[in-house]
Amino acid sequence: MNLLLALILFDSIAFFAYGLSCLFSQKMKTEFIRFGLASAQRKITGIAQVLGGLGLIIGYFLDVRISIFSTLGLCVLMLAGFIVRVKIKDTLAETLPSFLFMLLNLILTYFLIGKL
Repeated sequence: MNLLLALILFDSIAFFAYGLSCLFSQKMKTEFIRFGLASAQRKITGIAQVLGGLGLIIGYFLDVRISIFSTLGLCVLMLAGFIVRVKIKDTLAETLPSFLFMLLNLILTYFLIGKL
């Protein structure tokens, strides 16, 4: 397995799991209230993360353009998550994951574009 595929698998699984958590976990329902976001925003975020995670891995094997679209979408989601966490003054440890996942998706986008 090459590094690109390993990173795609990691990213895909992380977003798929986090998206399901957004949709079904009571802890995430509480977190979104703390973020000042509505239930509909939590559901949209969860669905977008599940679809992004699936699109990332499916696109890698079927059509790289799907993966590129997914990484860009996940990047935007993580940018929004980062902004929300900065806005509510979360700690660096709480804020850093969203920033790192945003960077990871930017890096994946760059390398996936190279596969076109």
